[in-house]
Amino acid sequence: MSPLHSGLLILPVTVTEAVGGMFCGIMIHRTGRYLELIWIGLTLMLIGNGMYIHLNASSSLAEIIAFELVAGAGAGLLFEPPLIALQAFVSQDDTATATATFGFIRNLATSFSIVIGGVLFSGGMQLREPVLRDAGVSTNVIEELTGGDAAANVRVVQTITDAARQLAVKQAFAWSLRNLWIFYTCVAAVGLIASLFIKKRVLSKEHTETKTGLKKAELVTTTDVRS
Repeated sequence: MSPLHSGLLILPVTVTEAVGGMFCGIMIHRTGRYLELIWIGLTLMLIGNGMYIHLNASSSLAEIIAFELVAGAGAGLLFEPPLIALQAFVSQDDTATATATFGFIRNLATSFSIVIGGVLFSGGMQLREPVLRDAGVSTNVIEELTGGDAAANVRVVQTITDAARQLAVKQAFAWSLRNLWIFYTCVAAVGLIASLFIKKRVLSKEHTETKTGLKKAELVTTTDVRS
């Protein structure tokens, strides 16, 4: 696929994530329940990533979109509820610190996920090198597909004119991606198990304003001066 076409194929995930995030906001605001949303989100993510494992070189567009909708819904339901769960168990003074720490850990985990995924994919392509050689794929193409830039060279497959060799390369890509989905499915399973230990707390309907940081310091200083 071209970069533009690939971007369009990601739309089912992004749109479903956005809708899932909005749904969570409405449900939490109306019911105050967040724990069930976490469980449902992780379950859908587990199922969606597990469905990705079945993708192969001949998977249809309908399969890809259907799998993306399930995984995207799971990701969308996990945008806000985990943060709400964290904020519910910290004091009002520590809410800002907890929120910042949560964001830092989430960004760090995302970065690790990208790196680990790239390593798994590159390693998978290197393992398929003997298969590609047996299929008659040229040495230059194999070097492009089994190096560190294997994922970036995905469009090299379009330069292969022989149908059998092209299919062999597509199958190697699908097999390597399958390793990613297995890993991410295991991560989702660990997350689902961990979510069972999250405690439930009734969310307060009252808004409490807390002065923190510089405002709080200025208030204390002003009070001391007046005294």
